[in-house]
Amino acid sequence: MNASDVAKRAVLPEGWARPKGYANGVVASGRQVVVAGMIGWDAQQQFQTDDFAGQVRQALCNVVEVLRAGGAEPRHIVRMTWYVTDKREYIAAGRDIGRAFRELIGDYDIAMTAVEVRALMEDRAKVEIEVTAVVPQG
Repeated sequence: MNASDVAKRAVLPEGWARPKGYANGVVASGRQVVVAGMIGWDAQQQFQTDDFAGQVRQALCNVVEVLRAGGAEPRHIVRMTWYVTDKREYIAAGRDIGRAFRELIGDYDIAMTAVEVRALMEDRAKVEIEVTAVVPQG
């Protein structure tokens, strides 16, 4: 992959330790694809699991599908926000979440935020992930 394939780069202030699993900031240029919050249900809006890691995997699959529909790929993601209903459950599922993330997204040069919330709009949803991607022009 060369620089024209993905017009983004992680930003790390001088003297800062490199964060694990995300970037502090990202600089990008191109056409934006903005993905609304994706939850862990399938294309027919049916939950197949109440398992936290399973819902994360499905939400990430949904993100990838919406990106594809918008002419983008996971490598174009510059920003990702996670809303989780249980911080402890998120941390406990870390290994499985990491596996799904590497498999489906693969790129950690993404400015990420994770926030614990009391509830999501869908009662069974345990995670909601929103994304901004930037596709290089040309």
